[in-house]
Amino acid sequence: MNEQRRNALKTVLQLMCQLLWVVGLVVGLSGVYLLMKYKQSSLFFSHIYIILPAVLALASAVFLVATGCLGTWLSLRDSTFLQGLFVYLLVLVFCLESTASALAYFHSTKLDSEIAPLSGVFQKYSGSSQDPNSRAVDATQEELQCCGVHDYRDWLETYWFNRTGGLLVPRSCCNSTFPFCNGTVAQPWQLYPQGCQVKLEMSFQFVLSFIIWGSPLVFVVEVVLFLTVAQMMKDQPLMEYQVLYKN
Repeated sequence: MNEQRRNALKTVLQLMCQLLWVVGLVVGLSGVYLLMKYKQSSLFFSHIYIILPAVLALASAVFLVATGCLGTWLSLRDSTFLQGLFVYLLVLVFCLESTASALAYFHSTKLDSEIAPLSGVFQKYSGSSQDPNSRAVDATQEELQCCGVHDYRDWLETYWFNRTGGLLVPRSCCNSTFPFCNGTVAQPWQLYPQGCQVKLEMSFQFVLSFIIWGSPLVFVVEVVLFLTVAQMMKDQPLMEYQVLYKN
């Protein structure tokens, strides 16, 4: 009966370690996606600190995968050292993931102020493909399907709009459902109705939410793993010591 119980515990350990790999993959992809989003929109942010959750998420993903591999190995052999190392890695992973989750939540509440330079970048728009500000604005408007900071009327107060004679906004504002749109403000229904600030905040909120909710998921899996390893350590027979005498 005791042997059957140990086999059942090892099976649970293997399943939970496989779940650790899945969680590590999700957390790691969230970190990579956040870094990619920041690279595309770095001109719109006042500082670089928003990538800290991504860096910690990637670090925790690496340790999650490593811990899952160690747990799978542990299920195949009995080793007090490996059990202790496994528990230590679980604690380390939880600390990393909790910190990443806390930072992600903090930045999710401060996105409005962190994207404050967005308006200044739009004001510097020149329409040149050699200008990084212009490339960033066009790429953002096309990808997020938005126009202006709050809506297309933000363009009416820019140097670009005055240079076009007060007639046109950038063609990247054109709704893709209107193939003959040239950016004229005389036909505003052909432009994207929503501004880029809201869309940008929503896209970052989406990826930050994955990092935020990764911590509770890791916590639940680790609680099951802690209980499983504790039972395995409890059932492990004690080592017998003998006193050696000189003869």
